[in-house]
Amino acid sequence: MLLSLEGATVRFGGRAALDAVDLEVAEHEIVCVLGPSGSGKSTLLRAVAGLQPLDSGRVRLDGRDQAGVPAHRRGVGLMFQDHQLFPQRDVAGNVAFGLRMRGASRAERSERVGELLELVGLPGAAGRAVAALSGGEQQRVALARALAPSPRLLMLDEPLGQLDRSLRERLVVELRELFGRLGTTVLAVTHDQGEAFALADRVVVMRDGRIAQSGTPLEVWQRPADAFVARFLGFENVVGATVGDTVAVTPWGKVPVPEDAPQGTRDLLVRPAGVRLVPADEGLRCTVAARTFRGTHVAVRLQPGDGPGLEAACPLRSAPEVGDEVGVEFDAAEIVVLG
Repeated sequence: MLLSLEGATVRFGGRAALDAVDLEVAEHEIVCVLGPSGSGKSTLLRAVAGLQPLDSGRVRLDGRDQAGVPAHRRGVGLMFQDHQLFPQRDVAGNVAFGLRMRGASRAERSERVGELLELVGLPGAAGRAVAALSGGEQQRVALARALAPSPRLLMLDEPLGQLDRSLRERLVVELRELFGRLGTTVLAVTHDQGEAFALADRVVVMRDGRIAQSGTPLEVWQRPADAFVARFLGFENVVGATVGDTVAVTPWGKVPVPEDAPQGTRDLLVRPAGVRLVPADEGLRCTVAARTFRGTHVAVRLQPGDGPGLEAACPLRSAPEVGDEVGVEFDAAEIVVLG
């Protein structure tokens, strides 16, 4: 295992920003840590990098305890959201910085800079001023600089956070391909779940300094561990329920559940795709309270006479209008019993 955290704990003023976290990252794996502000994800990154000492626990790289090892000797690359490029240096000077610190010759630096700028899609940019670059170009230079010393582990802190959405979506695909080609091991922190799911082999969701769930993007999306993870992922149809063999009693009435669902008092997630609209005199009667265009579908907010609201995902051409009366039935295949 390339990286291991064992009971890693960091406290600020008596509060645990990182609370006995155990985490492993294998060589060539891309792991994205997700979570709301204050969940501990950036503290975790800083602890691995050597920028934040642990109060207890261990960080191991290649099996070696990193206690007392300064950041510049850990052999990890680190790229921040704000790039932190040197404005007085040109592109080549920024990319070559780590190589200079390691004593590489001028010829070695020049060759490596050329390779990396080609790799990140900026061929011929070596002599350009940093201030003349766009946000996306600065991001690529920062990435090239982080990759220049060939770190065993590359760590990214909200790497695409300052870029507009279309550029983020394009760059995240490029990063995934680049890291796969280089065989880079990556530990990234982001609050953007779309970014994490597109980039990662494994997603780690944090809450209050602890890991709430870890799994492949598909596993986490299909089976959130609990109501917190489900809501963090953007699912709104989460309610308390009493689950029996194949039916759960909810504020929306009786809802079918998969046969192997855990029983008893549970939280229940109904995916928007599992909220089927039928004529108003069938199923649960609801009023359409709002419609939101989402590109591939329309998210329809439904209000039953009693109970919490519901979100349904409807095809563009058949989505009802605000104020319409509709009925709702539920699809057991799109229902998850949490916990």
